[in-house]
Amino acid sequence: MLTRTLVALFFLLSLLHNSDGQFADYCIADEQTPEDEVVQAMKWACGNGADCSAIGENGVCYLPNTVKDHASYAFNSYYQNMKHKGGSCYFNAAAILSDLDPSHNSCKFEYLP
Repeated sequence: MLTRTLVALFFLLSLLHNSDGQFADYCIADEQTPEDEVVQAMKWACGNGADCSAIGENGVCYLPNTVKDHASYAFNSYYQNMKHKGGSCYFNAAAILSDLDPSHNSCKFEYLP
């Protein structure tokens, strides 16, 4: 019984890990945060370490053109660039961490272990 439980636990943990053994952590906009707060946090992220060129009008992540999608890209860019320097995925409670890759079509969200 204990062996079966351990095997099941290891299997579940393997599903949650990337191939390099690290948990993926993407920083995305929290859908429960009011849009005006998300916009302010996104502006801050774009001015303080996020590479927001991909969400510009001709960028690969411009579509879908929604505040949530653009903010998620900006928050994740900031977080990936700054997490090893003390940066967080907080943005005044406008963002949350997710283990699901939010990339879509040609828009690829960066992940740095």
